[in-house]
Amino acid sequence: MSIKVRIKALVIALAVCGVVIASATQARELRYATGYAPGSMGAEAANNYANALKKYSDGKLTTRVYPMSLLNFMETPEGIRDGMADSGLVLTPYFPSQYPSTNLAVEISMLLELAGADPEKAGLAYAGAMSEYIFHDCPQCVAEYARQNQVFVSSGGTSPYMLLCNKPMRTLADVKGKRVRIGGAQWSRWAAELGATPVSVPQHETYEALSQGVVDCTVHSAPELTMVNLMEVVSDITPSIPGGVFAGVANNFSISTWRSLTAEERQHVLRAAAVLTAELSWAYAEAAKENIKVAETERNIRIHEPAADLVEKTREFIEKDMKSIADAYAKKYNMPNTMQMISTFQPILEKWVGLVSDIDSVEALSDLYWQETYSKVDVNTYGMKD
Repeated sequence: MSIKVRIKALVIALAVCGVVIASATQARELRYATGYAPGSMGAEAANNYANALKKYSDGKLTTRVYPMSLLNFMETPEGIRDGMADSGLVLTPYFPSQYPSTNLAVEISMLLELAGADPEKAGLAYAGAMSEYIFHDCPQCVAEYARQNQVFVSSGGTSPYMLLCNKPMRTLADVKGKRVRIGGAQWSRWAAELGATPVSVPQHETYEALSQGVVDCTVHSAPELTMVNLMEVVSDITPSIPGGVFAGVANNFSISTWRSLTAEERQHVLRAAAVLTAELSWAYAEAAKENIKVAETERNIRIHEPAADLVEKTREFIEKDMKSIADAYAKKYNMPNTMQMISTFQPILEKWVGLVSDIDSVEALSDLYWQETYSKVDVNTYGMKD
């Protein structure tokens, strides 16, 4: 082989090597932390998000999911802030002083009962409303994430909260005087308003509390029937009371990581984040339907429709409680215009109750979130300013 030919071959080889190296360096792996255990609904939703991000970015962005390993739920905000993870799932109610504006919207979820939400799709609606509200109508929310070196990219919503009991709860008289385990301030106030005694019990101790008669009921969503094995100690369920969902879910990016991405990459993240919101919320909705079916048909657990007096009293409480929530946040966190924030959120929620009414698949839900909210985020400015 002549020297000329050898040189040409070497040039071609180096060029090919350069293409391979360039392709390798173009791919970037991000770290996503979640407190959900491996194999859980939350972890599976995160895996689907990772797959979506790789798909939408044509492999230029990938995500390594760390379920209950890199950071637990209590460590996630600090871990994102300090760079241990590029992104992760933050349960905002665990950190009331850091995310008060977000938590105000989280705490008013019983508005779903006034909006006429389909219980099977209530969490889907609330997740959409939370995303739209934070992205487009709550600059205070965006600012409080920024103070934690974070950028909000997606939300999530559980199935509705209901009465899981060891005795029938149909009427106002049935509820009065009972001890009810609660997991949120709004449900605690509801129980007290109806003459019950709210009891604070950690979730992992709920099984024992019900089985030993320490409490008569717990306010939980239906997936906990299997997640906490409550199916074994519950005899009666009232599905539509008290209502509301848990929507204190914020999937957040580190500001430094977010700003290191190109505008196109940030759009890919948001498209995949819409998938994450859909996957998480849909999984809770499906688990709720399946658990109620199993409870009734296989476990002989009685399912009760609430009497008119219990429904009416609950609705009266919700309407009155909105001002109580607004006043409490204004006083405790020195927040102005809290009632206006609720007034802004309510029509957004009502709109989303209608938007999800015909949704029949997680793919359709993801597309809806993207088209209605996520795609409308200006990736050139969102999260880019101090």
